[in-house]
Amino acid sequence: MIDPVKLPVLRAADKPQEHCGVIAVFDPQGLAAQLVQRGLSALQHRGQEAAGLSLVHSDHTHQSLRGRGLVSQVLPVEKVANLSAQRAIGHVRYSTVAVDHPDNVQPISLATPYGSVALAHNGNLLQVPPLRAQLIAQGCTFATTMDSEVLLHLIAQRAEPDFVSALAQAARSVRGAYSLSLLCDDKIYGLRDPIGLRPLVLGAFPTGGFAIASETCALTAMGARYIDEVLPGELVELRADGVHRTQLLTPSVTVAPCVFELIYFSRPDSVVFGQSAQQARLAMGQALAQQDEDLPPADLVIPVPDSGIAAAIGYARHSGIPFELALVRSHFVGRSFILPNQAERLSALERKLSVIEASVTKKRVVVVDDSLVRGNTARTIVKLLREGGAKEVWLRVASPPIAWPCDLGIDMATQEELLYRRADPDQAQPQHDDAALERVRRFIDADSLRYLSLAGLRRSVSHKSLCFGCMTGSYPT
Repeated sequence: MIDPVKLPVLRAADKPQEHCGVIAVFDPQGLAAQLVQRGLSALQHRGQEAAGLSLVHSDHTHQSLRGRGLVSQVLPVEKVANLSAQRAIGHVRYSTVAVDHPDNVQPISLATPYGSVALAHNGNLLQVPPLRAQLIAQGCTFATTMDSEVLLHLIAQRAEPDFVSALAQAARSVRGAYSLSLLCDDKIYGLRDPIGLRPLVLGAFPTGGFAIASETCALTAMGARYIDEVLPGELVELRADGVHRTQLLTPSVTVAPCVFELIYFSRPDSVVFGQSAQQARLAMGQALAQQDEDLPPADLVIPVPDSGIAAAIGYARHSGIPFELALVRSHFVGRSFILPNQAERLSALERKLSVIEASVTKKRVVVVDDSLVRGNTARTIVKLLREGGAKEVWLRVASPPIAWPCDLGIDMATQEELLYRRADPDQAQPQHDDAALERVRRFIDADSLRYLSLAGLRRSVSHKSLCFGCMTGSYPT
């Protein structure tokens, strides 16, 4: 087996990738570990590289189970079945560094003046190197390369009377995106950053006890009832007598959750920022179809599997054009973005996707996807559809062009790797005009290309204050 420490993680995926998913559970029946395992399985789409859970026993000692791999591999049911704990936190991880570190698996733990603290983090902190250097100069020893460990050391270095005060001071000294689940001795917490970039939701079990999670689908998987979002800057403590909620940090003047949670990241059955992810994506597809009302109707609407299905349904419903699953994706080829060169990645994409030729032959087809990042998959799909006999291929994207990278908890490539820059490497800044769109269309080789307008996207989402930074270049922090 290749040593994972030495294996470069080559980012060539054509979708933005979430960093992580987090969970925390208080269960008076002592089944917290089992519930966390179940919830992490529901959050597997948010990270497939590592998983872990930390729990506290009745004697106040902590235990962690962590490792690389899927939840089913790292935390199989039989491994957690006999763990008895009322409090546990969990994490699934997608790393975004070029060469990963073997200990970059969460939850991570550190002995502090306030007791042993375990932390699971979804998001990304900014300006970490100077903070890390400052902490090292003060004598701190780092076991990982993760920004999350910086936050733990900041907590440990605070001269505050209690853990919550130390957490507040540490959080005020960092910038970026974070939704956290934490264990401190026998207490369990969740904290969301003041901008509210990454989601965090609160639920209750019918038999008593509470949970927080990155998505409502995890609450459902654990048998919990959704109560509310954890608010930006809010700290929640899950206790036997209920949920104690504190506005620990002042919310940002502009609260701006990440719009890509609604476009792509979250599972369709989740409620995100108060809105059904599935309903938002249907509305995006309908808005796309409205933009095409000036065109003669095509013959068929087909989604890019699986990311474009909801938007394609919305497009077909509004336009009246027949919908069909004419692109088929194999789930057994493996992940193309870790292959060593572009030729092998494109070859894997072609093996992963196939066309039902009888459905597309001699037809003008509308292909709907939720987003385009690098364009590799789109080019492959257009090529396959032409080879399958399609008369024309119209590509429709249910979000505006991604023209700027994100440093706030998403892995979506450098600016040079983004499709808008690849289509015209000489542009100093991304241009949102007809000429830029035409360059992208030619690069993909589609007969027609249209993106959902920013105004159409705004109309499709119920939350009126979101982060559109990767589309506009304007970030909330």
